[in-house]
Order: sequence, then structure tokens, then C-alpha cells
Amino acid sequence: MGIPGYDASFSRLVCPVELSNTHVLFRSLARRLAPLDRPLTDDEVHRGLKNVVRDGMSSQALASFTGSTFLVAYALHYGASNALIGLLAALPHLTQLAQLPAILLVRRVGNRRLISVVASAIGRSCWLAIAFLPLVLPPTATLAVLTVGLLVASLMIAISNTGWNSWMHELVPSNQLGSFFGRRFSMAAATGVLVSLSAAYFIDHVAPDLFGDIRYAYAVTFSAGFAFGILGIFFVARIPEPRLQPSEGSLIALIKSPFGDKNFRNLVRFLGAWSFALYLAVPFFSAYMLTQLQMDLSWVIGLVVLGRIINIVFLRLWGSFSDGLSNKSVLAVAAPLCLLCILGWTFTTLPDKHAFTFPLLILLHVLMGIAMAGITLATGNISLKLAPKGQATNYLAVSNFVIAVAAGLAPLIGGFLADFFVDQELAWAVTWISGGAEVTGEVLSLRQWDFVFLISFVFGLYSLHRLSLVREEGTVEERVVLHELVSAIGRELREFSTVAAVRNLTPIVRLTRDDELRGDDDVGIAGTVIGD
Repeated sequence: MGIPGYDASFSRLVCPVELSNTHVLFRSLARRLAPLDRPLTDDEVHRGLKNVVRDGMSSQALASFTGSTFLVAYALHYGASNALIGLLAALPHLTQLAQLPAILLVRRVGNRRLISVVASAIGRSCWLAIAFLPLVLPPTATLAVLTVGLLVASLMIAISNTGWNSWMHELVPSNQLGSFFGRRFSMAAATGVLVSLSAAYFIDHVAPDLFGDIRYAYAVTFSAGFAFGILGIFFVARIPEPRLQPSEGSLIALIKSPFGDKNFRNLVRFLGAWSFALYLAVPFFSAYMLTQLQMDLSWVIGLVVLGRIINIVFLRLWGSFSDGLSNKSVLAVAAPLCLLCILGWTFTTLPDKHAFTFPLLILLHVLMGIAMAGITLATGNISLKLAPKGQATNYLAVSNFVIAVAAGLAPLIGGFLADFFVDQELAWAVTWISGGAEVTGEVLSLRQWDFVFLISFVFGLYSLHRLSLVREEGTVEERVVLHELVSAIGRELREFSTVAAVRNLTPIVRLTRDDELRGDDDVGIAGTVIGD
């Protein structure tokens, strides 16, 4: 089968792999990745979980090279507006809406591993286009290439995640959800720290002398992200998959089923309200520091890395709490702390930078790292836990749908709000008069982004009300969680104060030591693969 309108020799020249052969390759891949028609053995589950961790580290390296602060800095370099920054932040969430029609794909194909591998390969290849097309196109086209490439990449992630969530629901033992994903998030976060520091050093100190053009610097970092993404696909292909149980009923019936579950409906309402509150503000922190506070990229990355290190330390603690005390108990403590941090950003200027701006930023990133460790772990695990066995695909797709809508609309609205409040200011000053002398001090000053942070805080308070209506077995009062958290921190500090605890200076080493005790001799420090 050649190219229509051309002879066979020309077809073979421009398309060595003919379309018929493409189908053969796809069928061969499907056979290799076919799910198992029997229960997984303990050894298969054990090896599969190790590859889940490895994929998490590779995927985090991709995300660190291509997303977050680097993506914002890249867009701002080409004159991106607040609205466009909001759009870039919204795309990864809005494209999650594709998970609903992707349910039909999962049901029809019945091979979640194949879908994840193929969709991830297509999506991660987009970063090559984002990396190199701006080198040959006019600079004015860079933002368009970035937006379209991010759209396609995010869409493929959404399709891949539809099968991935239910796959993990069946692979990971329910009594190990917190500890396992805490370990996976910790290893991934550690990888993100190393990658972020390396990329920041390269962009700020190596690339200017090596290239002299910022486009080449980001081409290298985006290409490196693509390479790690392909490595992650290799690990995904090695995770065993049990046969997906067929679901009865139409897509509409599958979507309605979770909403008929009152408790899960309350959970979805909380997740939607919380996601809107969180993503109304958080995606703009980097832009705020780069533009409003006029900070260098290296300092911004340094603060982000600090937050990630704290995140690594507390993921392990929160993971044990979510298993022993419930995910709702963790959220009841971590979510209010996160909201206080968002409100704290309004005090970084009064009305301009002040002597306490940088120390306050350090404190906010530390506390945010603690809070987000618990929130990331608990929000993912509570959805997995409350979804009935055999219905995880549609239950999790519905919750992800609501989260996607809320988290996608929030940064769009946040960007427009920032532009609306650009010339607005609300100030509160206190004046002290003594002996004819007056001393005036700013108590409160809200400008542009401050209004966005304040609105985010208010919506977050509403989400806490929705959380109170969710029921989860094993939930305890907030004071119990706080007591356990403070006690755990005290134990960690006492360990660090001894000479024998030198080997425990990082949670990465501690996690690896735990692997060694369990016999995981093929995972080295920070999860480096040293054998199979």
C-alpha cells in the first residue's frame, strides 16, 4: 500500500514504513502489552510498583524541564500577557475533559497499558516541536507554537490518565495507598529538585556564554525533558496490567453513577471548590515574583526548590498519617495551612518590597511545601479509596472532570482579574501623632495580584465547608493529626541531633534504606536504576 498518486518506488522512498506495516507494528505492540487474564502474583505486583516509582521520577524530570517556572519565564521573555499565562496554566487542566470520551476508548480497547504508552509517546513528542520549531520560525510565532504544542501534549496526558487511574486502583493494595504514593511522590520530588537546579544553572550561567540566544537554552532543556519522558514510557510498558472488567451501561449511565453516590458527590464538590481556589492563585506565584517583585530566575527557582525539599520530607510523614488516620484528617489540617500561605502572599508588598519580603517568601514556601505534601497525597488517595471496586474508571474520570473544569477556569479567571485590578488599590494606613509629629505606617495594601490571592483565600474557606460533609472511615479530629504531626517532627529532629543519624540527613536516603530492608536491591540512591 503506497501513497496515492505516486508509484511504489517513490512511496518507499518518503515512507519506508508503509501504512499496512504500521498496522502490523501496532498489533505487535498491542500483543506485547496485552493485559493478563489471571490475578497478578506478589512478585509481579512488587516489580510493577517499582516501575511505577521509576516512571514517576522520569515524568517529574520531564515536568521540571518543561513546566512551571521555566515555562512561565520562557513565555514572559516573549511578552506573554497575564491572560496568556493563565491560559498556559489552564490548558493541562481543561484538556482533562477529554477523559470522559476517553472512557469509551478504554472500554473498547480494554488495554490501559497500550493506551498509556501510545498517548504518552505522542504527547511527549510535542516537546521536540516546542523546542526546535521556534529556532526556524519568526519570534512572533513562538508563543503560538508553545500554546498549540502544550495543548496537544496535555490532551494526550488526559487520554493516558483515563486508563492509568483505574490501573493503579487495581495494582496498588488499598492498605498501602498512602505509604506507596508518598514514597513515589517523594522520589519524584527529589528528582525534580535535582533537575530544576541543573536547568536553572544551565540557563543562567552556561547557556548565555554557550549560545547567546535564549531560544537555544530552552531548546536544550525541553529536549532533555523529552528524553526523560521517553524513559518513563519504557517503565510504564513494564508495569503488569490485570484484565479490565467490562462495564455495563452507556457512557451517560457511567457518568451518572458517581453522582448517585451521595458521599462521592460531596467529595467531588469539595475537590471542585478546592481546585478552583488553589489554581486561582498558585499558577501565578512565579510570574508574581518575576514581574512584581523583580526577582532573578535563579532566586525564584531556589525558592521553588526549597518548597520541593520540604515537600519531600513531609510526604513521608503525611503518607503514614493518611494510612493510619484517614485522608480527610490530613486534608483538615493541610488545606487550612495552605490557605493561610496564599493569604500571606498579600503581605509580601506593603505596597512595595520591604525588608521582610524575602524572609516572608522563604517562610511561605516552607509552609506551602508542608501543606501541599499532605494535600497532593490525600486528594489523590481519597478518590481512589472512595471509588467502588470495578467502577474506578468512571468514578475517577468524573472526579477528574470536575477538577479539570475548576482548575482550568481558575487561572483563566485569575489572569483576567489581574489585568482588571492592575490600576486598583485598597490601602489601610495607621497614623501616630505625638507632639506635632506624625508617623504613618501601612497596615494593609492590596494591588493587582493581591486581590487575586485574597479571592482565592475566600473560595478556599468555602471548600473547607464542603470537606466537612465528606465521610471517610477512620477520620479523627484535627487536633489529633496536629499532635501526631508535631510528635513526628520532634522525633525527626531528635534523630538528626545524633551522630548515628548522619545517614538519615535526607529522606531520599531513608527511603532507599527502607527499600534495602525489603530486598529492593535494584533501586539505588534517589531511585537510580542500577539493575533489573
